[in-house]
Amino acid sequence: MEFSLGFGKQSVKFQIDQKNLMGVLEANKVSVDSMDGEEVERALKNPIGLPRLKDIVKEGEKIVIITSDITRPMPSKIVLPLLLEELYEAHISNEDIKIVFALGSHRKHSEEEKRYLVGDEIYEKIECIDSDVEDCTHIGITSAGTPVDIFRPVVDADRRICLGNIEYHYFAGYSGGAKAIMPGVSTREAIQANHSMMVRKDAKAGTLDENSLRRDIDEVAKMLSIDFIVNVVLDEKKNIMKAVAGHHIEAHREGCKFLDQLYKIEMDHPADIVIVSPGGFPKDINVYQAQKALDNAQHAVRDGGIIILVASCKEGLGEHTFERWMTTAKSPDEMIVNIQKKFELGGHKAAAIAMVHQRARIFLISDLEDGFVRRIFLEPYGNIEEALTNAYCVLGEDAKVLIMPYGGSTLPVVKNS
Repeated sequence: MEFSLGFGKQSVKFQIDQKNLMGVLEANKVSVDSMDGEEVERALKNPIGLPRLKDIVKEGEKIVIITSDITRPMPSKIVLPLLLEELYEAHISNEDIKIVFALGSHRKHSEEEKRYLVGDEIYEKIECIDSDVEDCTHIGITSAGTPVDIFRPVVDADRRICLGNIEYHYFAGYSGGAKAIMPGVSTREAIQANHSMMVRKDAKAGTLDENSLRRDIDEVAKMLSIDFIVNVVLDEKKNIMKAVAGHHIEAHREGCKFLDQLYKIEMDHPADIVIVSPGGFPKDINVYQAQKALDNAQHAVRDGGIIILVASCKEGLGEHTFERWMTTAKSPDEMIVNIQKKFELGGHKAAAIAMVHQRARIFLISDLEDGFVRRIFLEPYGNIEEALTNAYCVLGEDAKVLIMPYGGSTLPVVKNS
């Protein structure tokens, strides 16, 4: 049987014998009444836990809209025009609006990338800026000890509107909601303090109120108010299936419930081999981003199995501290020991990959050079068939294969595990 997986901005095809195919982990079938712009418009007119945005903001107020950077699939250019209509109905002028790209610890954008994210018309009439970890205001400290240091233009605004897409996050539980503020527009030190809680057992994908790290993120909004959110859930082709708007907790949680209906998938037993793709660009832009799909895949593979990660990673590793950890460690185990001794932002993703190594071997099909792939403790292959052939040699010709075409989105849950 022939299959196709996203790889960068293209796709790769491969064959699997029917006797080996355990299945394809795809989204659950969920019917919706509206999609894309129509769905966003519905959400804006029916906010959860708050009045409509046009009834919240006042003429003359300074508005900041925080949205995702280029490493996220958030369709800002669809959501922003509809959001702006609400602001214009309240007589907010373009001069009083600022769009901030939440970089977190990621690299800055080029001007072309900013234009791409919001579209030509909005880019020409509204100021669009990257968050800057060097230009932050200290607000306080959370009960968990995380410093709340936020990008100054966000703090100085009269109103803060957060945009984002909701998907599973391997230690924050879910993306979206207050995550646009922490870590989105926070300092590296603040992000590091929050993310250091990833080593706790309650910090895992698909958890919220019981997740201490997520509670720390949400607590930030008690110190710096979030006036409105618009979050979306995307299907495998990046179409908007669900939009939620309104209160940063109530609306976000409703979006998370829909995500579970769509992407939390129960399995009777784990697979011997999992072939996983983040879904193509931008989720496989670098190893730092592709790690999320790898982390979800580990929930579907048996102990001692093999994960075949199909990710372009055209921009390399993607973050300088992550790169240092991945290229200087003597072994994956060393990274786990080091992160337990002293947490370092960037190193946390290296340690997360090392933890997957404890469960399964990791084969990588990418645009990276073979020597470099081996240097970061992954096993390089030129194509999926070649990787599968070797996996069968290791695990047996009857090994069962599970395919995860959108590994960053789907969360496998093995029953009674």
